[in-house]
Amino acid sequence: MRVALITLGCDKNTVDSERYLAQLIDHGAEQVADAADAELIIVNTCGFIDAAKAESIDAIVQAGRMKSDGSATAVVAVGCMVERHKAELAEAIPEVDLFLGASEMEQLVPQLRERGLIGDPVTQHPGVRMYAGGTPHVRYLKISEGCDHGCAFCAIPLMRGKHRSFALDDVVREAQLLELQGAREVNLVAQDLAHYGRDRRDNVRLPELLEALVKETSIPWIRNMYLYSAGITPRLLEVIANEPRIVRYLDMPIQHASDRVLERMRRPEREKTIREKVARFRDAVPELAIRTTCIVGFPGETADDFRKLLDFLEEMQFERVGAFTYSPQEGTRAATLVDDVPDDLKRERLERLTELQRSVTAERYEARIGQRVRALVEQGNRARLPWQADDIDGITRLSADAPDGAFVEVEVTDVVEDYDFSARVLEVLPVPAAPVRRPSRALPMASVGSFGR
Repeated sequence: MRVALITLGCDKNTVDSERYLAQLIDHGAEQVADAADAELIIVNTCGFIDAAKAESIDAIVQAGRMKSDGSATAVVAVGCMVERHKAELAEAIPEVDLFLGASEMEQLVPQLRERGLIGDPVTQHPGVRMYAGGTPHVRYLKISEGCDHGCAFCAIPLMRGKHRSFALDDVVREAQLLELQGAREVNLVAQDLAHYGRDRRDNVRLPELLEALVKETSIPWIRNMYLYSAGITPRLLEVIANEPRIVRYLDMPIQHASDRVLERMRRPEREKTIREKVARFRDAVPELAIRTTCIVGFPGETADDFRKLLDFLEEMQFERVGAFTYSPQEGTRAATLVDDVPDDLKRERLERLTELQRSVTAERYEARIGQRVRALVEQGNRARLPWQADDIDGITRLSADAPDGAFVEVEVTDVVEDYDFSARVLEVLPVPAAPVRRPSRALPMASVGSFGR
């Protein structure tokens, strides 16, 4: 069976799709890149905000048309949006053969076998992950599932459940597998990396996990994506500062800077605490790049609240800020609040914030001109510097082509189009030999739903 896997939403979904793909290939499936060439189309959906839901619905509908046209035999929709809206989707899109929510993924292979869409196991891969497309030397490693935070605007706990940390040995073995598959950068992802281990009794937290990954793998770049500032401890900062293979980069969402709005959002910290912590982070880790996320137009946000947010962003000088307008999500606490900020005002505020941050980022980036630094080559003359995370922080244009996945020593020469750099290649650094070791013991062929529990 030729299978196309369409992955929408966050990088955590990418990890899930790679696990699904490993199981499907073990049962005789063949991955194809183009859905038009597939017999079975699987859409891994996102349900985070309205725009993501609309994109997921469009992808499912398009897949359903391919089945109606005869180019595909079956369509399956899985993931977060299905978890919340399975009944409505099944009624609205009858062309889909199977709907499975994020909590039901252990049923994917049995359900497909029952329908005759895949066969019996034919091979055994050395792990739970198969590369599913994109840049093969940049991979994502999910270290926990779910979330215990009670943010008023967020439906993720309703889709992914309570926070569950994966065992350290399982995470390390999966990282070893990614290295064997060619990973040069591994991005750790979770709803809150800093929450890792708090639900376990082995006293292993994120600092210990990072140290184990450094010791047990040779992966050159290990990057932390998405940590609440409340969980960033001096011990964690010490590990980041002392381990050169851990990229000096934090993706730390604050969502707002007005205490009044933060309280309504049910966020754990307030403006004064965030300011003090950012100062400590930068003191503890020289050259640390911090990215954050903000929401504009949350219910009750006044002009004064928004001005406080702008003033705070100008003061903090974050390298990058991702921002989006608030939209109420069914089942969340915020959905019970009156959505009293008009859509046109939300868009206006988003544009003002984006314009401010564009100037802040330009100033921060211009200070990088002249620096000598390592860059990871994406393809040809496109690369990324340590403070440029995959797919969200722009790229660096090199003066010459270099091998994909190689590290090069460069001199930053200019800022290009707000968020990109140009750089002169000084040296192509030698690529270490592929590791001869195998993972310390065979990775379990566990389903996505049970892995690491």
